[in-house]
Amino acid sequence: MAGQLLLLMFVSVTLGHAHFPPGHRLKPRLQRDRRNIRPNIVLILTDDQDQELGSMQAMNKTRRIMEEGGTSFSNAFVTTPMCCPSRSSMLTGKYVHNHNTYTNNENCSSPSWQRQHEPRSFGVYLNSTGYRTAFFGKYLNEYNGSYVPPGWREWLGLVKNSRFYNYTLSRNGVREKHGAEYPQDYFTDLITSESIRYFRSSKRLYPHRPVMMVLSHAAPHGPEDSAPQYSTAFPNASQHITPSYNYAPNQDKHWIMRYTGPMRPVHMEFTNMLQRKRLQTLLSVDDSVEQLYNMLVETGEVENTYIIYTSDHGYHIGQFGLVKGKSMPYEFDIRVPFFIRGPNVEQGTINPHVVLNIDLAPTILDIAGLDTPADMDGKSILSLLETDKPANSFQVTKKPMVWRDSFLVERGKLLHQLVERKEVSQEENSLPKYQRVKDLCQRAEYQTPCQQSGQKWRCVEDATGKLRLFKCKHEGGGANVVAGRQPPISVKSQLYRRDAKGGCDCDSRNLRPPRPFNKKPFFYKKKVKALKSYSRNRYSRSVAMTNSDSGNHTLGGGAEWPQPTGNGTEDEFSGMGGATVGVATPTSHKVTHRCSILPNTTVKCDTGVYQTLQAWKDHKLHIDHEIETLQTKIKNLKEVRGHLKKARPLQCDCNKYLYKSKLKNKLRYRGVGGHPFRKGGTRDKKAWLLKEQKRRKKMRKIIKRIRNNDTCSMPGLTCFTHDNQHWHTAPYWTLGSFCACTSANNNTYWCLRTINETHNFLFCEFATGFLEFFDLNTDPYQLMNAVSSLDQTVLHQLHVQLMELRACRGHKQCNPRTQAGGREHGSFDDYRLFEKRKWPRIKKPLSSRTLGPIWDGWKG
Repeated sequence: MAGQLLLLMFVSVTLGHAHFPPGHRLKPRLQRDRRNIRPNIVLILTDDQDQELGSMQAMNKTRRIMEEGGTSFSNAFVTTPMCCPSRSSMLTGKYVHNHNTYTNNENCSSPSWQRQHEPRSFGVYLNSTGYRTAFFGKYLNEYNGSYVPPGWREWLGLVKNSRFYNYTLSRNGVREKHGAEYPQDYFTDLITSESIRYFRSSKRLYPHRPVMMVLSHAAPHGPEDSAPQYSTAFPNASQHITPSYNYAPNQDKHWIMRYTGPMRPVHMEFTNMLQRKRLQTLLSVDDSVEQLYNMLVETGEVENTYIIYTSDHGYHIGQFGLVKGKSMPYEFDIRVPFFIRGPNVEQGTINPHVVLNIDLAPTILDIAGLDTPADMDGKSILSLLETDKPANSFQVTKKPMVWRDSFLVERGKLLHQLVERKEVSQEENSLPKYQRVKDLCQRAEYQTPCQQSGQKWRCVEDATGKLRLFKCKHEGGGANVVAGRQPPISVKSQLYRRDAKGGCDCDSRNLRPPRPFNKKPFFYKKKVKALKSYSRNRYSRSVAMTNSDSGNHTLGGGAEWPQPTGNGTEDEFSGMGGATVGVATPTSHKVTHRCSILPNTTVKCDTGVYQTLQAWKDHKLHIDHEIETLQTKIKNLKEVRGHLKKARPLQCDCNKYLYKSKLKNKLRYRGVGGHPFRKGGTRDKKAWLLKEQKRRKKMRKIIKRIRNNDTCSMPGLTCFTHDNQHWHTAPYWTLGSFCACTSANNNTYWCLRTINETHNFLFCEFATGFLEFFDLNTDPYQLMNAVSSLDQTVLHQLHVQLMELRACRGHKQCNPRTQAGGREHGSFDDYRLFEKRKWPRIKKPLSSRTLGPIWDGWKG
């Protein structure tokens, strides 16, 4: 008896002196609950695991442990279907617009993230309240292994992105490299054994302290290397072939879907093997879950441990013609598996409530007995799992539970945050442009025709009566503008001035006189001759390029045109459908797979181009993209040329023409002549340095592509090349290399996803102004964009709620929901009034290509 009393006093003193962050005291129900005071927590996370394509069907052990032994959520989603943004949301419990990790590169494990958000992850909170925290596996895509993130007592983090062999780990801040030997180097098996070892040792050394572990697997992320014993599994995997598989092109969706054509046979064969290899990697994760569960049973901790299983986002394999990838706002990319088991969790049930990746951090804090911080956007899901019954009949019945039915899906930045790389407030853009021009034109300094001394801008009324601002090209004003003026001082004469420090000293008498200003006629003799010979030489130049030995033609500095090689067509370059046989004669020059230039310089296409308007539009769109590709390549080559001119060593030669931009760069930041709409004429040096760093990074990528002869790229699109050397473990790919474009760097959107008793829809606004709406009650695979069937009132209400979610901060603002039998008053009252009305019945148009204009002010 005395020993028990002494133990009770010791525990009381320990809890009394424990350190808790402000506002994070232990909840009373957990202070008197279990032997270990608080339960253990194990979070199992996979990478790129889908829910819609049947990946869980391959994991029988996990389903037995987590489905039958716990609760599965049928409506689990992520708010951003990309690795680093979603993982950052899991750690902090915040939407992307609140932790500012927008992509897998921008702000991913950056100094800003490490300074502002990493110290507020759930690991920090639990570590400060006595949990023995440990992290094993993939952390963030750009994590470099140079430090141990705060909050983790044991750290075994993967450096950079997912791999199964030949990777580098950071073991408590010390980097260690691993090879390609199985099983000691296989990533899934290694983090499983390390986590089990840590849990056993913690319970042996500190039996009364709870453990919180994260197992972050690389599977089924690429390169999809499976364990040797599973390399022959699933030979006929076909779960990925859904009704949306190879459903392309989609003329009623945003521009990437319109551009993406049907997959070619090689792409379809690739999707079959990709699905097979992904499922094979998940078999090792299935073994990992079983080993972890058996360890908890052996140590007697299974009844005092919460196990959560989920993924950072979904995946698509051939859906809508997209060969592979994520980052789309559709169900296959945002739905994820989500299971939880533990004390007071009902077993073998399916919960229909909407749970999100931002709910993980609040839920883990709630399990540990901590309150949710006000800045977290998610909510704890423990209230959805309560199985406790009233102790007696006199206990007051609880109020009906309020839970969200709508959430935000976002990818990309807020467009109004960055203008010319400067932060601007919304007030600057409150007036329309014509009003701002009108206000400026009231000033006297803009009313004279460039005659005032030092005048930079003037107002001019055009033929339509609109006021426009034009820059005064020649300063100095007065009579020199009206009468004949002297030619401007040449750049050469300004650069070659006497230098007091001993530079070049060129006598101005040796310089050739500058050419009279604008005296040469537009069509001078040499130019007319060149114009006459252009059409005559165009065909011969084209034939010369066609008959070249190589499919990639070197241009000067080694850049090469992105032309297809072998028997492929332009479609292989863009990932679109199969080629159509052209009608080109043997003596004609084939420009595209459907059009040719004849020797008489006329253009002739096959008859299929002219038969239907859709065929004409598709081919014109294809040509536009090819032109854009070549223009981008020319622009890149010009940037390289400009860089070489800038980097050229100076020579003391007065007859050489130095590069003009040296003078321009000196004049650019003087702070004079700035546009009146831009506040402050002086450029921010820090912003300029950031711009220069991005330009250099872009240049390095261009040079790398040129050196590697990489032609698998399209302007604005994210493309990949797959060849026989991509997979180093069986089963191997043997059908050769191909290129496919699956997404876009500027694919920015904000979507409203709603699921309740009456509605199930997705509404999206893209950065281009395009709108999409899908009623998943009637169209579960999102084959038809039904936005044209909604009236302006409905669109306005959807837009209002979406804008409020885009600006929400904290769980009180970011979780709208209607109470049963009544309305919860808040910022969504107007929308909820609309929701109770009967929605207009959505009629399927005769063709998905006949959707007309959406509504005023938006592009469709």
